[in-house]
Amino acid sequence: MITRFLAPALAAVALSACATIPETPTAPEPVTLRIIGLNDFHGNIEPIRRPIRVMDDAGVVQEVPAAGAAYLASAVAKYRAQDKHSMVVAAGDLIGASPLASSIFLDEPAIGAMNRIGLTYNAVGNHEFDRGWQELLRLQQGGCTRYTMRDPCQVESDFSGAEFGFLAANVITADGTTLFPAYGIKRFGTGNAEIAVAIIGLTTVDTPTLVTPSGVDGLTFADEAETINALVPELVEQGVDVIVVSIHQGLYTEVGYNDKSCGGVSGPLLDILGRVDPRVDLVISGHTHYAYVCDYSAIDPARKFLVTSAGYGGSMLTDIALTVDPVLGDVIAARADNIIVQSEVRGADGTLLPANPAFEKFAADAAVAAYVARYVDASQAAADRKVGVISGPAPKPGPATEESHLGNLIADAQLAGTRSAGAQIALMNNSGIRAALDPADGTTVSYGDIYAVQPFGNLLITRSYTGAQLLALFEQQFDGEGFMQTFSVSEGLAMIYDLRRPSGSRVVSVMLDGKPIDPAATYRVTMNSFLAAGGDSFTVFTQGADSVTRPVDLDAIEAYLRAVPVRELPAIGRITEIK
Repeated sequence: MITRFLAPALAAVALSACATIPETPTAPEPVTLRIIGLNDFHGNIEPIRRPIRVMDDAGVVQEVPAAGAAYLASAVAKYRAQDKHSMVVAAGDLIGASPLASSIFLDEPAIGAMNRIGLTYNAVGNHEFDRGWQELLRLQQGGCTRYTMRDPCQVESDFSGAEFGFLAANVITADGTTLFPAYGIKRFGTGNAEIAVAIIGLTTVDTPTLVTPSGVDGLTFADEAETINALVPELVEQGVDVIVVSIHQGLYTEVGYNDKSCGGVSGPLLDILGRVDPRVDLVISGHTHYAYVCDYSAIDPARKFLVTSAGYGGSMLTDIALTVDPVLGDVIAARADNIIVQSEVRGADGTLLPANPAFEKFAADAAVAAYVARYVDASQAAADRKVGVISGPAPKPGPATEESHLGNLIADAQLAGTRSAGAQIALMNNSGIRAALDPADGTTVSYGDIYAVQPFGNLLITRSYTGAQLLALFEQQFDGEGFMQTFSVSEGLAMIYDLRRPSGSRVVSVMLDGKPIDPAATYRVTMNSFLAAGGDSFTVFTQGADSVTRPVDLDAIEAYLRAVPVRELPAIGRITEIK
């Protein structure tokens, strides 16, 4: 048997000596994926009027003129070009609470600007629902069907919608499907060097308390961490190498915008992160308007991902580099930096504010600048119209519990505008005051100025409440449901509160024209339509009777300013905290 097979075996050895031995395939090199993170753009297609203030790594507060879609476009293009595999991901509130040039056109220009910037995905935020989910679908799909008080397609008669995808993993419709896709998957490279990247997009579960309830009618908002964790195994099964969460929820920090220490982090996102599947590779966040790059493994070594946020208004972007091993299908290194989008900002006299030499300055992208100019020019006549004169600039409330001249002014205007409906009291939510009333010359107020302060177009509604209901409503300011805020109240009303007392008994007194609120009496109270529907968790507002609807909040404050040659800002002292 051995002799029989010897010759063929020797022949095979001889032949193998002459043959070319195949080379062992070279393992593919790690791949760098470049992700540009954005959040909370809020329709800021123009540069922000005042320089932004940031704390640098040395703890020094710097002022930098920043933002504007044309400058953001240049910055995104520059940092995206560092690697051939790249994408742009936003964590919600692209639209809503926007400056007039975008908001008056239903934020169509914000969508168009993001199309031109090259946004890949946007996770819905709470402000995406300000005008209702049907209008949000229109912004994705295009078209000119009217769902609001304003006409769509005023500048672009063929508005075609977003070229990027909205994502809404935890927004469930009545038929059990998600309003938008739960995630998107992008594949980069080819062959054994291909990597697959999944973006899960979702918003805060608190969204129904932050928007007018009719805007989310029929929708359910699921727990964020549970939603993410249910999707991760599905994505792993599909062979995804990188899992990115883009979430409209955020952190508060005590360190500089680019400090990587996670110093003093707090906020509702922490609970979510602590429950998230460790297979998540990156979290892009927003909502708080804070800027940070936090290596979450410093907090929980089992969860090795970065958590980022790029502040507010397109004033920054987050430059993120993920190094991916295509063989292991895993992220082996991650780095991120927040980049300030220094731009050209003009002061009240039309001259350019000085650039800050400590930061990179970007040129405007010509095509995006021309697109923005179309909308700015179209809005200019409305923005410039004079509506009155005030005694001086009025800052917006800082903390939501801060009494302000501006909040008192708004409440007084709403009371004056609804006296004919029997109003005795007007209450304004501080969270709805979106900007300072800061005229260019310090006193002459334009329509653009008041629009920036109250960009939502809320109606004013006057209802009857018993004194007992009214006292319960004031207790809701401090009951821990939703975030804590005090009302801005109209003239004649005074409230004293003490946070050291137990929840439910923190309001020490409420007086109207010097007399305590009588639980058995009836009072006529004015609020905006957001509050009237129970917004910001003030559910007692929904219990009122005999509703009378009056004009839009902007009409009320315009009429109030026009009524006198100079409107003096009301004094502080209506709200008192015992400490």
